[in-house]
Amino acid sequence: MTLTADLFFSFRSPYSYLSVGRYRAMIEEFDLAIALRPVWPLAIRQPDFFERNHPNWLGYTFLDMMRVAQFHGIPFGAPRPDPIVQDVATRKTADDQPHIRRITRLGQAAARRGKGLIFAHEAGQLIWGGADGWNEGDHLAGAAERAGLDLAELDAEAVDDKDALETEIADNQNTLETAGHWGVPTLLFEGEPFFGQDRIDMARWRMEQKGLQRR
Repeated sequence: MTLTADLFFSFRSPYSYLSVGRYRAMIEEFDLAIALRPVWPLAIRQPDFFERNHPNWLGYTFLDMMRVAQFHGIPFGAPRPDPIVQDVATRKTADDQPHIRRITRLGQAAARRGKGLIFAHEAGQLIWGGADGWNEGDHLAGAAERAGLDLAELDAEAVDDKDALETEIADNQNTLETAGHWGVPTLLFEGEPFFGQDRIDMARWRMEQKGLQRR
């Protein structure tokens, strides 16, 4: 019996990136389907989050995400460009956000086709894996192709069906909060949320209790 779960994911979240490849490996090894549920990052949902956070927060987060990547052997680098347009000095988030709105709508369009998780991993490897100008040229077209998708089709849908996609993205966040959490990455399995890239083994343990089988 195929087990199912939802992964709440942000394309701007380094920890989402550090989890998605490991969840992809799980669906390839086990009789398991994980549906991607993209959400807007904190910088969109709470624009003042970075301005009011503790001064040590940013430095520690960079230290931690680098060592997590090293520990798991995951390629990692600062996004070029950052999916969020933000003043580095003041941490103020700009009103106009072309990168994150496009990539999140693309992710939701991919999720509609049942290929969101793979697309998120492929795109994440560009954004957080060191690709310069990940939003330009044929980078995203290649990511879409590797996920079995067509970027031109996704981009057209992201424009033509913008309002419906953004409603679905907002619904994803509402579903996450109703399930008992608010942050990403969070895997939701049978109503139980597992927040963070450090809860993947625990999520697998729970699934094994529910009969998770290798393919």
